[in-house]
Amino acid sequence: MTHQNPLEILLRGKAQWNAWRLTYSDVQAFEPDLHGAELRGADLHGADLRRADLTEANLEDADLREADLREADLRHTNLKNANLSDADLTKARMNGADARSALFCRVNLNGADLSNADFRGADLDGATTKKAILETARFDDAQPFSAKVSEVTR
Repeated sequence: MTHQNPLEILLRGKAQWNAWRLTYSDVQAFEPDLHGAELRGADLHGADLRRADLTEANLEDADLREADLREADLRHTNLKNANLSDADLTKARMNGADARSALFCRVNLNGADLSNADFRGADLDGATTKKAILETARFDDAQPFSAKVSEVTR
């Protein structure tokens, strides 16, 4: 099998991306390398980005509604104004991510590392954060959690 560039496949659209992830789930698609990817304004609604390396990627204004971002590496990622409503970020690493004014409505952040992330002005209505690490995360002017926040690590 020839090497396929994960970013090129993702830019072809989420249908091809998700099919690629299913086809090569045991090889190339296990931890796709999207480090530093330029995905500003991308339509990634419902994309399978489990365990993807999105460190330092630009996802500003991206549509990530219902995306599967479980265990994804989003350290120092630009998520400004992105829509992550109904996404699953269980155990995602978001250390130092810039999520200002992003939509995180009904997002699963259970077990996620949000340390030093910036959520100023973000909408976190209905987000769950059980066992999330919130150390030094900024939530100034963020819409409040309406879901019960329990077992949070500080």
